[in-house]
Order: sequence, then C-alpha cells, then structure tokens
Amino acid sequence: MKIIKYVFSLCLVALIVYSCDEDDNTDFIDTVNAPTNLSLLTEITQDNTGLVKITPLGEGVTTYNINYGDGADAEENIAPGNYVEHTYAEGSYEVTLTAKALNGDITTLTQGIVVSFQAPQNLVVTIENDAAISKQVNVTATADFAMNNQVDFGDGSDVVVGNIGETISHIYDNPGTYTITVVAMGGAIATTTYTEEFEVTAIVQPLTSAPTPPARAAVDVISIFSSVYTDEVGTNYFPDWGQGGQGSSWTTFDLAGDQMLQYINISYQGIALADGTSVDVSAMEFLHLDVWTADVVTDLETSLINGPTAATEAPVTRPLTAGSWTSIEIAISEYTDQGLSVDEIFQLKFVGTPWASGTVFIDNIYFYKQPSAASPITGTWKMAAEAGSLKVGPMPGSGEWFSIDDAGVVARACYYDDTYVFGTNGSFSNVLGADTWIEGWQSGAGDACGAPIAPHDGSAAATYIHNDVAGTITLNGTGAYIALPKANNAGELSNPANAPSSITYDVTLVDINTMIVSIEAGSGVFWTFKLVRDGAAPVSPLAGSWSVAPEAGSLKVGPSAGSGEWFSIDDAGVAQRACFYDDEYVFTNSGSFSNVLGADTWIEGWQSGAGDACGAPVAPHDGSAAATFTYDNSANTVTLNGTGAYLGIPKANNAGELSNPANAPGSITYNITFVDINTITLEIEAGAGVFWTFKLLKN
Repeated sequence: MKIIKYVFSLCLVALIVYSCDEDDNTDFIDTVNAPTNLSLLTEITQDNTGLVKITPLGEGVTTYNINYGDGADAEENIAPGNYVEHTYAEGSYEVTLTAKALNGDITTLTQGIVVSFQAPQNLVVTIENDAAISKQVNVTATADFAMNNQVDFGDGSDVVVGNIGETISHIYDNPGTYTITVVAMGGAIATTTYTEEFEVTAIVQPLTSAPTPPARAAVDVISIFSSVYTDEVGTNYFPDWGQGGQGSSWTTFDLAGDQMLQYINISYQGIALADGTSVDVSAMEFLHLDVWTADVVTDLETSLINGPTAATEAPVTRPLTAGSWTSIEIAISEYTDQGLSVDEIFQLKFVGTPWASGTVFIDNIYFYKQPSAASPITGTWKMAAEAGSLKVGPMPGSGEWFSIDDAGVVARACYYDDTYVFGTNGSFSNVLGADTWIEGWQSGAGDACGAPIAPHDGSAAATYIHNDVAGTITLNGTGAYIALPKANNAGELSNPANAPSSITYDVTLVDINTMIVSIEAGSGVFWTFKLVRDGAAPVSPLAGSWSVAPEAGSLKVGPSAGSGEWFSIDDAGVAQRACFYDDEYVFTNSGSFSNVLGADTWIEGWQSGAGDACGAPVAPHDGSAAATFTYDNSANTVTLNGTGAYLGIPKANNAGELSNPANAPGSITYNITFVDINTITLEIEAGAGVFWTFKLLKN
C-alpha cells in the first residue's frame, strides 16, 4: 500500500534563548513582518459524516484562529503545526483564517469549502510538463462536490494529497511515459478517478542566457567566443576532428538573439584558431567558460593545446550542474603545473563524461587576468548643472532644436541631482533618489518632477563596457541609460515597455572629470550631454613607488622586444649596482612623476666622463625634473613629460641612446605590460632595432 503525503509547508517560529549581563533585548520584534503565504489544507472523511480536518499553514505565524463559517464557535490559539476537526452539514462554506505574528500583526485569509455526500462530478484534470524545471509535472484538478484530490504519479513515489483546484507538482528521476492517476474526493464514500498516460520530458536547452561577463580592458582579456569582448579573428568553432563518426555533432544555438555553441552527444569537440594563428596566454591568470547541460553530461574536460610546431596539451576537468549554467574558472597555473607551455595556444578541446552521451551549450570562452587599470570613467557622474549640458539637433554636438537654458536647469533640479555610477567591476546603476524628471511618454501627463517610472527607475541590473579605442560606452540592462531615458540607438521611446536591453553611446573625455556623451537616436537626431564627475577620480594602477626588480634579467638589451642577447644583468651585476636598484620611480594619482635617486645612483661614462660606477646623480637625470606622466591602458604605453625624467636607465629614449646629458629629450614613451598589480615590464626601442627591457616591482 502506498504511503500518502500532503502538500504543505510549515514555518515554525524559532524562539531564541540567550542570556547576557544586561536586560533581555527585544528590539528584534520591531523587525517582524505580518504573516505571509497563508493557506488551509482541508481533508474530509469519506463516510458521509461531514467531518473535516483543517490544517492552517503560513509563514511568520505564532498562533491561528479559524472561523468555520457555519455559525459554530471559532477555534482560537491554534499553534503552528496543529490542526482542528469540525463536522459540517452538506453545503458550501467560507472559512476564515486569522494568523498572528510575534509583534501582534495579523493577516487573514478566506477560503471556500464544499461539503457534499455525492460522488465528485465533472472532474477535469490538467497535466503539464513544467516550462522551467526539467522533468517536473504539474497536475491541477477541478470537480463539483470535491474537496480534495490525490495524485499517484506512477513512478513508485508517494501519493500526494492536496486541495481540489490547487496545483500538485512532482519531479521525476527520469523522463519517460508514466501512468498518472488522479482521485477526486468529497464527503461521500464514492470517489471519481481519472487516469492518463503522460510523457514526462526533460528540458534539454537553456532558457536563460549565461551570465554577462564583466567589463575588462582589452589588455586584460583574450576572447575566443563571447558577445562582450572582441574574439580572435577567423576562429573555427567546429573543426571536426573525427567526432562526427562517433555520433557527435554541433551547431550554433540561438536563444532570443544570444548565440552560443552547442555540442551534441559530445565525445570530444575542438576549437581551432585561424591557420597560422596562436595566442600567448602566459600573462593571463584564468580561462573562463560558461557551460549548460540537462543532466547527462556530468563532467567536462577542457584541454589547452600549445604549438603548433610540436603540439602538446594538458587537460583540466570540472563537474557540471544539471539544468543551470556552470561558470568554470580554471587557473592557467593548472595547465603550466602539468608542464604545458601556454605561449602558443592554437586549439582548445572539450571532452564530455560520459562519452558521446549528452549535449552541452558553451558560451563566454575567454582568458583573462585581474584588471590592470580601471576605466577612466569609473566612478560617479552627474549632468553638468549649466546651460547647454542637454541638447539635441540634426548633427553631433548640435543644440539647434533644443538646448537647456539656465531656467531649465533650475526647473529640472530633480534631474540634475541624478547620478550615473560606473563600478570598477563593470557594473552600472542609475541612482535617481525619490524623484527625477518625468516626461509625458512615461507618465501620460505633462513633463515634471516625479517618482521614477520602471524600467527607468534605477532597478536595472546593468553592466557597462567602455571601449577607449572606439570611444564608446555600451550599457547592458533593460532600463539603464545615460542622461535621457528615451534616447536609444533605434530612436526615441514612446512607451517605457519598449526600453531596449542595450544602448551604445559615443563618449569623449574632455579631462578626467568631464565627459561629453552623445547618441544618434534614430536617423539624424543627435542628443548630446555634458557630464561631470561627482567625487574623486579613479586611482591610477601606476600610482605609487616602483623600483627595478633586484634580480638577474631585470635589465637587458637585445635586437628584439624582450631580448637580452646583447646584455642581461646577472646576480653579480645586481649586487654591484645596489645604488641603482634602490632608485624609485614615483607616480602620483594626480599625474605627476618623479625620480627619487637618493645620494647616489649608477652613473655611466657618457654622464661622468669616467668609468661606470655608483656616484652622485647628474643633471638633468638627478630627480630635479618637474615631470608628469600619461598612462594609456588601451595602447599599453606610459609617457613621461619633463626633461630628465626616465624609467630604468636615463640614456634610453625613443630616438636612440644619449651620449650627452644636455641632449635629454622632453618626453619619452615606454611600452608597458602589467604582469600583476605589483609587477610591470617596460620596453623601449632606443633607436632602430635596439630594445631595452626592464622589470619593475611596486615598493
């Protein structure tokens, strides 16, 4: 005989007992909410007596009261988890449940019940596969003269009882066809039964997109497949290395415009970069990919293949969670610790467990490292509270059709205090406060200050991508906007419900605290906004004191970038030049730069007229330069402005090597690579084919 279980949940009030030196603190009562999720589970005996068992259910409840609805005395102070029994005559009744919280707040529910001694009639049963939960079946039954129904899902699980008209759900272990039996019950001994052969299905494809990757500088990411970053050109995502003969196949899956890779009956599948192309990921820290599977593939092995001259590979395996996206982060060290070089990665390989038995969807395949620099727009911005800061016209920067004047700025004070927040992690938010400027297309009334209207109310879970090279900002998140909610790339909104999920703006940084943002909102309609920073500018990743690393190879020169073929400092040289290795190169967040050399540094013959040795600094390379620096994280360069300012060694500059201190240039540009936040590599071509390389550590 099957065990019968009931559909209900109990929320018990936890009594927390504690002691302390002071009197008991009951402040927590002020935070208690009124009871929620009330319901009544009603069960009637099938013996024509009208005896009904009533179990009250709810969350945040200390006691229940029940009014039976037939004139009988109410039942009071029922503890959570308990039930009452009451005998009804045939008829329909409205039962009222009153639930009380710890702080005295109450919530009420009225629920109808029908007591009949006739067998249930007009039984209608709806059985459906759940649209969102794999292998879940939902059963709903209605009938005249019925109070309950019980469902046997036909897979050996417990029979489930619930109120008539309420949905009863069950998750099967395996898809397939099952005999589902529904029995409708009232107060009569006789019942009414419905049986159906029903096919239970598994959800075999994702219903939502993978998480959107955060904004990253181009130098911090190498993308293989992603809609957010720039992918390697010419990549072949389905190079068929014989998988087709093993029953595997592949396609591109389109989820409402979101493209992802679908590997079917995955044995092993590969990705190959364009012929003759490889990527050096040795400066990256992680490989990321997002994977979705139904429930067959339990693990995914991801191999990096280095070459291509003498291909070698190494695998790393990660488990997958069925029915949801699994975000996989693999440290590059997990590959290099296996002895794999990762300087010429030209292929990736995926192997499924079990072999050739299930399907996986893969998105967002990229290598990355921790941000080497925050975007210069990171921080909080406001519209500039001045005439002309908001305008529109037939060309970029034009205010021919409308340009805000001083009176308009005053009238829209609720708008000019809105902030636009760009996070260091790539997040974006509109912070509007209690009111903002609302236009007629949003409110249906005249333009005026008012409460923000969804989705342009700051509730969007949004991200941003700042492309320094293209001069654009892209916001991803329905309802996220800069300056004007109606302006988007397709035109101007006339209904909030039509807000796009993404908007791209053109942006020009006038300086670190001022930017001009514009958008063509439909053909020939150009909106322009002037924003100013609200608060401090982001900290430069170079800010601080740096010195050349006191180790062999930290100072070298050769005929190619990174080469030490002609000279590379050794351990003895490091010891000999201790006066050089304690020199500091100081960058401030305000943009100033200084060489801090102390009483002595390494002096060469072209400076002193004598042999190379430790000695007093020689002007203009003595730290006296009033210098500034510019760091370009897109071009991966740092430029020093100030005669005598230098990094590494003073003689190397963009025109060649100095032979006289008097010829020191006013500006020098170095190539820069952040190995991590405390380590950088600097390179400079000091004349044609002469490459100096320095390794610096943050002090």
